[in-house]
Parts: sequence; structure tokens; C-alpha cells
Amino acid sequence: MKFFLILALSLVSSLGLSQEKTYTEEDISISKWIDGTLLAPQDNDQPNLAIIIAGSGPTNRNGNQNFLKNNSLKKLAEGLTHNGIATFRFDKRIVKQIHQNNVDKDIMFDDFVSDASDVLDYFKVKGTYNKIYIIGHSQGSLVGMLSAKDKADGFISLAGAGNNIGDVIIEQVAKTAPMFNEETKRVVNSLKEGKTTTDFPVALASMFNADLQPFMINWMSHNPSEIIKELNMPILIINGTKDLQVSVSEAEVLKDANKTAELLLIENMNHVLFEIEGDDLENSKSYNESFRSISPELITGITKFIAS
Repeated sequence: MKFFLILALSLVSSLGLSQEKTYTEEDISISKWIDGTLLAPQDNDQPNLAIIIAGSGPTNRNGNQNFLKNNSLKKLAEGLTHNGIATFRFDKRIVKQIHQNNVDKDIMFDDFVSDASDVLDYFKVKGTYNKIYIIGHSQGSLVGMLSAKDKADGFISLAGAGNNIGDVIIEQVAKTAPMFNEETKRVVNSLKEGKTTTDFPVALASMFNADLQPFMINWMSHNPSEIIKELNMPILIINGTKDLQVSVSEAEVLKDANKTAELLLIENMNHVLFEIEGDDLENSKSYNESFRSISPELITGITKFIAS
């Protein structure tokens, strides 16, 4: 019995050593709006840095929201840093405002761009990194494009739209609630023209509520396929074939807009970077399943791109 106990303890010890961290971790406050976490590989004094920008909603540095915890962006950061790439991921400004019970109702899309630019400037001034890359996830893809221009050494779009967000909304409604298709087109066209409206289906209030319309107008003023054309830097465009929110065709639109960009389509990867073998129900449930591992091909693909 004693032999088996010693054997078990030795196995636990060896497992602990094999999972030992290969990086340091530091929380950093960039501005009054932005707090984040820097992971730095221990065996590299001047690594490349990847700045990870979260998607839509009150998303924190780990890729989570109040009722959706998957830790996707935390796992992405840890995976890259295990491969020798420093990473910085940060809470969107609205996360901090919610914690302080002081939400600014006048937040604009361009505020997220300013925040990402501040993060990039902070690390460029430090001068401790070989090259700095921007990784923008979902809405963060467009934020990343705008902040990376003329400043970053490379850009990675991760599940980012290629079409204007207004057109993406029309496509999503056509698939999920086709009875509202024509009304959605009318509202989106109004917002694209910079005009607010009170005439929209109550069922679509989560997208078109009066308080949200100025933000949506600002967001719709940017066209990803036009912006990515202007990026003179290495670009990697990534999408999963099981993404319920951003279709592979969106990644292809970005690729068509910038012929020098690389395109990586990952079989069975969904919007929160997990590999899904089952149906849409499994896919949806995974958004709140933090026990899952993110796609190994994603880590490998980004690592190879940054190392090239």
C-alpha cells in the first residue's frame, strides 16, 4: 500500500512539473479605461508581442461576459505565450465601468479604437518587443484594423466580418428571423445614412434600441474590406467552419480585399475558438463551457505566422 501511495505522489509531482508555467504574469493599467494582463515568456528577453482585442458586448480580457464564461481569449493568450510569444489581453472599457457602476451611455465604436491604439502606443514606447502584432476577435477585428494601421508590425483577424456590420446584421436576421428581413434592411439603411429611427420591430430592440443607434451608426461608418486594403503589413485572416456568427464567406471577403493576406480556415472551429463535432446545440452550449480547450490548429497557425 505504501508503495502505491509513493507511486501516486510521484506521478502527481511529475504532472505538476510538466505543467509548470513557462511565462510570467503581470496586471497592467494602461489608462483610466483599460486594465489588462501581460504574459511574457521567461526564456526570451525581446519576444514578439501579440495584443488581443475582444469582441462585441461587455467582454473581459478572458473572453467572458456576465453569463457566458469560456475563457477563450485567456486560453489563446496562454497558448501563444507557451510558444514564446508575449501576449497582452485587456478588458473592454465598459467592463470597468460596469464594475464601478458608472456606465457611459455615450460610448462610441471609435472609443474602442482609441483604447486599442493607446494599448499599442504603450507597448511601442516601451521598446522591449521585437515586433508587435494585433489580434482582433469578432468586433475586435475591425477595431484592430483601425488601430494597427501605420503602427503595428502585423495584423490577425480572428472571426472578423469582411462586410459592413449593417450587411452582416441583415444576413443574420435573414437566417434566424426571416419575417423581419425587410424591416431590418430599412432600419440598417437609415443608420448607414446617419439617421436614427423609432420605427423598428420590438423583437430587434437588442440591436436597434434608441440608445444603441448612435453606436451602431458609428460602427456602420467603417467598412472592413476597405480598411484592410490600406494595411501595409503581414496579415493573417482566420475563421472556423462551425462559426455561427461569422461565416467563412466573411473571411473570404477580407482575403479578396487584400490579396497579400494569408487565409486560414479551421475545420470545426466555432466563434469562441472551440472545435465542435456535434450540432448547433452543442455549438451554442460551448459558449459557456470553460472546460473546453481551444483549437490547437489556431495556436499553431498564429505562432507560425508571427514567427515567419
